[in-house]
Amino acid sequence: MTSQRPIVALESVRLTLSSRAGAVEILKGVSLDIPSGQSVAIVGPSGSGKTSLLMVIAGLERASAGRVMVAGHDFGALDEDALAVARGHEIGIVFQSFHLVPTMTALENVALPLEFAGRADAFEVAADVLREVGLGHRLDHVPAQLSGGEQQRVALARALAPRPKLILADEPTGNLDGKTGQQVVELLFGLQKRRQATLVLITHDERLAALCERTIHMADGLLVRDRSKAAA
Repeated sequence: MTSQRPIVALESVRLTLSSRAGAVEILKGVSLDIPSGQSVAIVGPSGSGKTSLLMVIAGLERASAGRVMVAGHDFGALDEDALAVARGHEIGIVFQSFHLVPTMTALENVALPLEFAGRADAFEVAADVLREVGLGHRLDHVPAQLSGGEQQRVALARALAPRPKLILADEPTGNLDGKTGQQVVELLFGLQKRRQATLVLITHDERLAALCERTIHMADGLLVRDRSKAAA
């Protein structure tokens, strides 16, 4: 069940990045509301602006124009430190390449954002979440000792340990085989529902997109189609 107030509200968002050939307009006036608790797939061809849109929502890329509101924060009005704090509290990010610290154990990787947030119970919470994703027996293993699916589950646990309101996932199964990818997908959607979080994911997989309540199609830096299951 979704609430009335959108957790993500974008108004006429533009993103222009510099390149060797000059300025390139990546997002060309995107307006989008995502209600709390909704699962949304963003699909479209390579170069359509999907990942850039996710980076703007995550506060990892600043919009060149327009307004970005996430979980009640006006990202355009925050400095880098305040943006990092808001991101740490409100947003969990899962990347295609797992971005785990290679010298840290699974437990240490998951505890890291909690420690940054000043949580005294960082390791206790990290252990609980790793057990929740089925890795209670892998707490002391470093990434090189884990399979790809296990590494992605560690990355999921790290993203969800602070209990964010918003989960962003960029091709979360892109580096995994079909069976392992399916297990990670089931885990991701299960955790999202149990936490009553909002999920926004980028995918090229139509079956994965079909699991979401809403599918947004992008092309050439614009939203070209927006379909919800209820309206299908």
